[in-house]
Amino acid sequence: MSNCYLRAYFISCLHVLFHNPAQYSTTISAMKHSGSIPSTENLPIYYDLYTPDSEDDHKPLPVILFLHGFKGFKDWGPFPDACASLSSSGFAVLAMNFSLNGVGESMTEFDELDLFARETLSQDLEDVGTMIEALKNEGVRSAGTNPLDTGNMGILGHSRGGHTAVAAAAEYPEIRCLVTWSAVADYNARWSDQMISDWQEHGVTDILNGRTGQIMPIKKVVYDDALENADRLMAVNRAGELSLPALFIHSKGDEGVPYQEAETLFNHCSSGQKELKLMPDSGHTFDASHPFEGDNFPDPFQQVLTHTRRWFQNHLQ
Repeated sequence: MSNCYLRAYFISCLHVLFHNPAQYSTTISAMKHSGSIPSTENLPIYYDLYTPDSEDDHKPLPVILFLHGFKGFKDWGPFPDACASLSSSGFAVLAMNFSLNGVGESMTEFDELDLFARETLSQDLEDVGTMIEALKNEGVRSAGTNPLDTGNMGILGHSRGGHTAVAAAAEYPEIRCLVTWSAVADYNARWSDQMISDWQEHGVTDILNGRTGQIMPIKKVVYDDALENADRLMAVNRAGELSLPALFIHSKGDEGVPYQEAETLFNHCSSGQKELKLMPDSGHTFDASHPFEGDNFPDPFQQVLTHTRRWFQNHLQ
């Protein structure tokens, strides 16, 4: 495992108070510990673990796992700053790259398309389980003195990562709280006729990464895995197993995943503590983009982060 410690990791962000549009800026300090653990295929699962810079008498820190989406990575846009901001509220926030997401040691470039081509939902779910075990067995440790409360974990996922977060929340009993951002409800409903035809005829289909211009292959194994293991992998199927507090956040203007998918997840969720928050029209990433170079989060993204923080504070601390 390769580890590096970055102390006094400073970010600037806005905090939105309740539903009042008034905002103020503050500087947040967090510690960041980076490393990797081996997946079930012995591929690296890269991670960043954020912990509060100001520690409270060795108090155990509840852990929040952050899962990126399709064609995403843990260092996308404002995700690192958002994780550090959540950490400042008394959490250990672990952002991870899925082992087959196609991003290697660069952390921000899709330079391993051979892995991306076979990134199955099963392997993503296994990666979450591998990370949970590493946290429990101290294969991943905090950079500070506060121990990690690995029996009290939350999970937060964006888009496809939200889809996996729902499945993981049903799969792993260590997870006690769930938040999704722009989550897909049923990944098997997203395969187009052209993609299915390509898989049947050629064993692979190609998609365009609009941001980088790359042509990215997806092999038939991804499709087969999703169909064959739908009961375990599809978020809409697993939502009915949930009894933990679950918050589903989505933008009504999401151009990539319609907000009705959040409604579907909410309606299928069997938890007695669930909430659906539909945000004004702000897009799939709540007006955030990559690279993130602003001093403050976009207002919609900040509102989402504030709702997320409160949910974890109310149900995980």
